[in-house]
Amino acid sequence: MPGSTRSPGGGTGPRGPRTALTREEVLDAAASLVKRNGPAALTMRGLAAELGTAVTSIYWHVGNRESLLDALVERTVREMGAVRPAGRTPAARIVSVARGLRRELRERPHLIAMVHERGLTERMFLPAQQALVHEVHAAGLRGAKAAEAVRAVQYQVVGYVLVERNRERAPAQRPGEEELWDARSAEHDPALARALARPADPERLFVNSVRALVDGLLTRAGGAVSGGPYPQ
Repeated sequence: MPGSTRSPGGGTGPRGPRTALTREEVLDAAASLVKRNGPAALTMRGLAAELGTAVTSIYWHVGNRESLLDALVERTVREMGAVRPAGRTPAARIVSVARGLRRELRERPHLIAMVHERGLTERMFLPAQQALVHEVHAAGLRGAKAAEAVRAVQYQVVGYVLVERNRERAPAQRPGEEELWDARSAEHDPALARALARPADPERLFVNSVRALVDGLLTRAGGAVSGGPYPQ
């Protein structure tokens, strides 16, 4: 047919000649579709169109749609295990794990939801938890206190991401914070009122809250503080 080219992957498409399709390319394209539009938007025909190949080629590489979703979930679990600590002290490394975990959760909310729906959330968080265990041990915590520290950091990250997502998807608020805060509502603290009337800096607020949490947890073990900008 003029204007179309049959690819080695088993189909023709508007993009012209392409190299043989691989399973990883199929998963990459599927993950991209889910990230943009959610799991409901992932169809075998839509994925084939995205890749410029035949639907039969998609089935050959990944099986049916459920098998494809399972493969995406498994890959997401592996990718979430790539969070690595960085820093010179246990406290700084704990904060770095928290920041990396938040970043990974925010980058793939639909894929994370799929992991949760398949009952693999705990397995997904295990590598990050193990990294935190190593650092709280290095800071001198053991046993129940170490477990509490690991869970406190994990819950702080997950809770913060949920609040962020909720605020981002919420309708415009009327009245908004800039209208609600003044010297009177802030107990005659004009500087506080001005600060609360401004939009929050999510990254700065997250880092400061995690640093405060980590410093409080590690102080009991005599661990080094995380270097927060607030008074020590």
